[in-house]
Amino acid sequence: MTLQFLELKIPPPLVALLAATAMWWVAGHTPVLPLSPAFCRVAAIAIASLGAACDSAGLIAFLRSRTTINPMRPAATRALVTSGIYRFTRNPMYVGLLLFLTAWGIFLSSGWALLAAPLCGGYLTRFQVVPEEKVLAERFGSAYDAYRARVRRWL
Repeated sequence: MTLQFLELKIPPPLVALLAATAMWWVAGHTPVLPLSPAFCRVAAIAIASLGAACDSAGLIAFLRSRTTINPMRPAATRALVTSGIYRFTRNPMYVGLLLFLTAWGIFLSSGWALLAAPLCGGYLTRFQVVPEEKVLAERFGSAYDAYRARVRRWL
């Protein structure tokens, strides 16, 4: 059974919110990591700040290029954004979401909850990023192929 019906169907922020909720539940039912609460708070704030910077930089680059920020409608894209943070990652807003989830897992001091970030990354890759890439390849052709060859999907 293919799960194509899930492609571009669940907004990535909602996926992250569901993952964060699951992380909170898991953290309440599993042992905590042997880390100081102060360290966890500081590390979580630092990582979440980095996530906010990635999200913001991606959003600003899209707005400057006057293209859609709606991840559910990649066909509405008007421009191939390759400047700013997009020189380092093709998906800074998704990187930001995963950094937020990582920060949340650290804040919760839960090793099991931390597993949600890579699981969410796998889900986003399969059901959001790959379908987006297909649309961008069709829309921008060799320009997108060249961009994809020089910039990593994640980091």
